Amino acid sequence: MLKLKDIQTPIAQELKLFEGRFKESMRSSVPLLNRITQYIIKQKGKQMRPMFVFLSAGLCGGINDSTYRGASLVELLHTASLVHDDVVDNANERRGFFSVNALWKNKVAVLIGDFLLAKGLLLSVRNDEHTLLKIVSEAVEQMSEGELLQIEKARKLDIQEDIYFEIIQKKTASLIASCCACGAASAGVADDQVQLLRSFGEKVGIAFQIKDDLFDFGLDDVGKPVGNDIKEKKLTLPLIYALRNTSASEKKRIINLVRNHSENKEKVAEVIAFVRSSGGMDYATEKMLQYQSEAFAILETFPPSEYRSALEQLVRFTTERTK
Repeated sequence: MLKLKDIQTPIAQELKLFEGRFKESMRSSVPLLNRITQYIIKQKGKQMRPMFVFLSAGLCGGINDSTYRGASLVELLHTASLVHDDVVDNANERRGFFSVNALWKNKVAVLIGDFLLAKGLLLSVRNDEHTLLKIVSEAVEQMSEGELLQIEKARKLDIQEDIYFEIIQKKTASLIASCCACGAASAGVADDQVQLLRSFGEKVGIAFQIKDDLFDFGLDDVGKPVGNDIKEKKLTLPLIYALRNTSASEKKRIINLVRNHSENKEKVAEVIAFVRSSGGMDYATEKMLQYQSEAFAILETFPPSEYRSALEQLVRFTTERTK
């Protein structure tokens, strides 16, 4: 099984240096702000976004100060969006920790998100990183549009496959695409190469999200159905496919279970069983591997290197991970 720490080898030193620079980029003269941002840093995830930035820069010719600023910009704006998302969703946890809004209430959480957003903007403007700012700002715009599109469509519980892909392209893939584009742009390559890496990141992001959606139709650590998306009344690819390939009466019955019985564990398990027996898992897996293959094809246009190899492993990690 691939492990992220093994994939990080070509950029291990850069990631360690990045951690210090990222902490510095969040510094404030207000003690409360520093206390909260230090709490946020403790919750850091797998560092996949900075990895995509640094590996893409290495692939395109070199990691430099601009690359560090690009990685910090992505993390600042993404962290701001997560803090705001927790307020919108009334979420009390983030990666096993209490969310900012759970500990310091919504007003403080919104202001923290605004502060991180401003820090990202200032980091870019003060260092004339207008190209990087444009790349990441476009991603944040798409992420917001994706969230609102999902909210709009979820009310009717009738999301078609093309709408599903539009939602995950905007919500998830746009951010990974911006990481790869930032890395390429920081290395100073031509715009066509930047766009090629953006396309690579988008395909990886779509595959990543499909993998997440597949997890929801699996079993948890004690062998019980997961079904979190069903509980939140989200229609994802495995369920969309299963509903498209069943009778009208069965489709109506399953949608009724999602709409009116999503808090009932037995009913959620019934929906999961329907998806698994209808080929929804196999279809989604096939689509995921298709996007993975397209991402590999883009990487193969670059000369072999330790960075290309690490990116190939990172793509595999996104589709082979177990959580």
